[in-house]
Amino acid sequence: MTEKPRPRKKNRPTATRPPRPQRRTPAQPIRKTPEDAPELLYGRHAVLSALESGRPCNRIWVIPSLRYDPRFHQRLNEAKQQGAIIDTVTPERLDQLCQRGRHQGIAMQVAAYNYWSLEDLLAKAATVSQPVLLAADGIMDPQNLGAMIRTAEALGMQGVIIPQRRAVGITATVAKAAAGALEYLPVARVINLNQALETLKAAGYWIYGLSERGAVPLPKITFDRPSVFVVGSEGEGISLQTQKHCDEIVAIPLAGRTNSLNASVAVGIALYEISCQRSPAWDLTQEPQA
Repeated sequence: MTEKPRPRKKNRPTATRPPRPQRRTPAQPIRKTPEDAPELLYGRHAVLSALESGRPCNRIWVIPSLRYDPRFHQRLNEAKQQGAIIDTVTPERLDQLCQRGRHQGIAMQVAAYNYWSLEDLLAKAATVSQPVLLAADGIMDPQNLGAMIRTAEALGMQGVIIPQRRAVGITATVAKAAAGALEYLPVARVINLNQALETLKAAGYWIYGLSERGAVPLPKITFDRPSVFVVGSEGEGISLQTQKHCDEIVAIPLAGRTNSLNASVAVGIALYEISCQRSPAWDLTQEPQA
């Protein structure tokens, strides 16, 4: 049997659809950059230091038991008189605001950190005879940066310099880790760290790079001039290009099998070495004052 040919379908006229009208998207608001956006600062030490320094704030959230605490009551009232909104909230509300961060019962919304210019930082540092600055090369961990700032301020250093790109800036996490030190220690953010180091050299500073591959042991250095310590990122250390702008690459002698230190720990050891050299008259036999 021969198969009968199938009848062809008649071409039906296709209906032409009118073009869809283009949707008009509403104008998007201009988003503020992280440097311009307000920051949420939380933690008792960080908030109390900000209040004591008179840092402007928009709003403060506090749990009832802390609202009338003698350490905060007067400061909170002063902030309220200056226009800040004081909200008494539950710990659960603070957990939500701080994304489960360790807020310790208080948080405040402050203006973004106002970085110092390198020129202003040098002018402030020049008020002491042998200033010491810290330069962070590509630090990405906010906890590390905050710990460095806290250590530098506690040991009496004059300032911190960070690059604008490929590095963490001053965020709420950094401020929390710094535990209030940002209210007293200036931080300059520069476009090019290597150019900033050359500017520091011209101003009479000696540049020390911290590296486990350093040729000179840290205790062999005599710190008798304005100094800058450069510390590198957690994984790669100081970049090769930045090392070329250092006068000396120094190492912290290690006795164990671990061949490297956390960046903030290395900074603490190096700055403490300077403090010990410049304060040889410390009487370690005396008991610390309460």
